Amino acid sequence: MEDKEIYSIHAEACKMFSHEVRLEIIDNLRDGEKSVSELATETGLNQPNVSQHLAKMREKNFVETRKEGTQIYYSIANEKIFEAFDLMREIIKEQMVDPSSL
Repeated sequence: MEDKEIYSIHAEACKMFSHEVRLEIIDNLRDGEKSVSELATETGLNQPNVSQHLAKMREKNFVETRKEGTQIYYSIANEKIFEAFDLMREIIKEQMVDPSSL
């Protein structure tokens, strides 16, 4: 793969971290798989909104699904997503304490 193609894929993946709802969903999936209704309850959002974000996340392979009866459960596809989430959060917290830290 060429660097330009990797940059493009990287940018698309980073878009999953560019919306506060998706960030909240990622954080809520730390405890394990959850249904749309569980995530809607935990985030305080309506199910259609949560479903839209999960569909985008699934398209980019950030989440995977498991079906049990009529219920679909979502989980993080790769544990390194939590590492990326946590690293960015650490950087943000450091900047809040010391804005010149970057």
